[in-house]
Amino acid sequence: MPEYQTLLVEQHDKVAHVLINRPEKVNAMNAAFWDEIVQVFGWVDQTDSVRVVVISGAGKHFSAGIDLAMLAQAAAGMTTDIGRNAERIRRNILRLQASFNAIDQCRKPVIAAVHGYCLGGAIDLISACDMRYSTPDAQFSIKEIDMGMAADVGTLQRLPHLIGDGMMRELAYTGRMVDGHEAARIGLVNRTWDSHAELLEGVLALAAEIASKSPLAIRGTKEMIRYSRDHSVEDGLNYIASWNAAMLQSEDLKLAMTAHMSKKSADFAD
Repeated sequence: MPEYQTLLVEQHDKVAHVLINRPEKVNAMNAAFWDEIVQVFGWVDQTDSVRVVVISGAGKHFSAGIDLAMLAQAAAGMTTDIGRNAERIRRNILRLQASFNAIDQCRKPVIAAVHGYCLGGAIDLISACDMRYSTPDAQFSIKEIDMGMAADVGTLQRLPHLIGDGMMRELAYTGRMVDGHEAARIGLVNRTWDSHAELLEGVLALAAEIASKSPLAIRGTKEMIRYSRDHSVEDGLNYIASWNAAMLQSEDLKLAMTAHMSKKSADFAD
């Protein structure tokens, strides 16, 4: 398994656990982080034995968002030419967006386990995940507004589908903190666990349950959910009909039906 500067990756049976591993910097996202996220999810996509991914933060917090030193470095590289500056900034933003697109587009379900701070860019990250869980004392904030900018790595595009347009606007315009209890109430997280240890135990158990299902069925389900988010109902129905025309011929369907009728667990191929 590859080693990374900012991430610690472990595989437990069929579940990959990705820890943001800069606890001394509150897991702030530096330049290496954005490249390594793409590398990790490339590895996940290509590794058939990995069926589900859990993302958490090492130390006391999930992540304080983008590393301000990285922003300062980018600012220092500006020239007097407005056009060239704009093109360079746009290119950099698109590169950062690609890092979290890799999570959204991953073939396998990705679950975020949040404790402590989840600020700014960390909201962009969890918005790209399939599901989110937290501790009650987790602190969420779309912090970009307090830095004089609009969030630009996916929060404003993905969060309305998770918590609704009005609530997203309130949090984006104010930058106010939301704790785990409120996050659960508004649908930002599915549920909370009382401690960090219980959170990880619960989320890893959930991931293991998902990993026990047919990987083809999980793959198709995620693909259809993602597609339907950005298309009409008619488009989505047409796509699932074409998809299942092939996938319903899989051995997984026969295995699942046999296991269900015999009240036993199925063992699906990777």
